[in-house]
Formats: sequence, C-alpha cells, structure tokens
Amino acid sequence: MNDSPAPPGPPDPARILVIDDDLTVGEVVAGYLTRAGHRVDRACDGDQGLHLARAHRPDLLVLDLMLPGIDGLEILRRLRATEDGADLPVVLLTAKGDEADRILGLELGADDYVTKPFSPRELVLRVQSVLRRSRAAAPAAPAPVPLESGDITLDPKARRAHRAGRELLLTLREFDLLAFLLRHPGTVFARQELMQRVWGWDFGDLSTVTVHVRRLREKIEDDPAAPTLITTVWGVGYRYDPATDDKDGPA
Repeated sequence: MNDSPAPPGPPDPARILVIDDDLTVGEVVAGYLTRAGHRVDRACDGDQGLHLARAHRPDLLVLDLMLPGIDGLEILRRLRATEDGADLPVVLLTAKGDEADRILGLELGADDYVTKPFSPRELVLRVQSVLRRSRAAAPAAPAPVPLESGDITLDPKARRAHRAGRELLLTLREFDLLAFLLRHPGTVFARQELMQRVWGWDFGDLSTVTVHVRRLREKIEDDPAAPTLITTVWGVGYRYDPATDDKDGPA
C-alpha cells in the first residue's frame, strides 16, 4: 500500500462497513475512505461484521475473505440469501494467490475485488465506482420505463426484475448487466466492452464479466448449461437473443 492522496470526496457520502482482521489494513482503508468523504464502520472478525451488516445495512461492504470465525465467503453467502442483503454492493479484499476464492466470491455475488497488496487509492476508486453504479439507478438510466423481453420484465427505476412473474434476486452488477443486454438485443459485445459500459472500468480482470454472465444465466435461462438468451459468440463475446414467441408457429 502507498501513501498517495485519496481521491476527491464524493458529492453523496456513503456509509461503508470494512471487515478485516488485520488492524493495520483496516485502519488504512478506513482512513482513506473517510478522507474521501465516507462514513466508515469497522469490524475485526466475521461474527461482528455480519452483525453490523445486518443491524445497520451499510451502503457498501469492503470484505476481507480471510477472517477469524465466519470467513468472508460465508458472510457473503449469508447476506446474498436474504432480501436485504441480495443487492448490497460488496468489494472483496483478496490475497494474490487466492484465485479460486476470488472467483467463488464473484459467483456468490461480489461486485468487485482488490488484490492484496493494493493501493488504497485504487480501492477508493473501485468503491466509488461501485457506489456510482448502485446509485445511478433511475435518474441516469437511459430508459426510465420498464424493459420487456419475452417473459422478462425489468424496472430500472424500482431496480426490480421478474421472469414469468417471479422476482429475480439480482446483485447490483447482475441487474446492470441484464438491463444493458435488454437494451441492446442482437448485438455482440466483447468482455472488455461490457466491462467498460456496464462496470465503467477501462481496466480489470475480464473473468469478472465471465462470472457475472454465468450467474445471470443461472437466473434467467431455462437450461444455463445450454443458454438460449445470453449466447456466446466464440472468439468475440456475448449476445442477448430475445426469446422467440412460438405461438405463431415456425417462420
């Protein structure tokens, strides 16, 4: 970690919970986020962190994976299983060699991750990027009216999505990814382009996109192993193909 100045403060400060058992890392992270204008709560173990996350419902969670008691993956798993925690923005702190845990964290619904050792400035920028996406929601959305495709409906203003009348429990990024694809049916997007246009990043691990596409398929496809809505265009990227209406018979 370096001592470069923190980025300018945000116009709309957030309440952020940092869960990390390393007191030095937690103090540095909290200090940078505080100087960036946010209100920061801290927890040093999994049990305390899960309690604070449930009791105070932060705007964003910075979560270390390696924790005493309940580890970070289990905290994430438990939060995502609840209605209040299903869309809580989460940024993971992971060790450089923990690729398997990092991928599992993304599969459980983490929105981003930073690998230790990391630049506190980069972490603040990542946090603020995730917060912007979570708050952009309705006012800045290109299409404020509900989107429909087959039996999928999505309301950008309410941040709710349904398929066949059943509500889809989507994380922040999953919702944004689905909304983007619904707005651009039939168009192929490379993973780098999706990262730029959905995540708002010009850099990052492209496996993040791959994992989120896989998670979204599990929630909207009849058979995620043989997807028909979000299809892979090999060597290029992904394309959303609207469901066909079979009531009129084959063309």
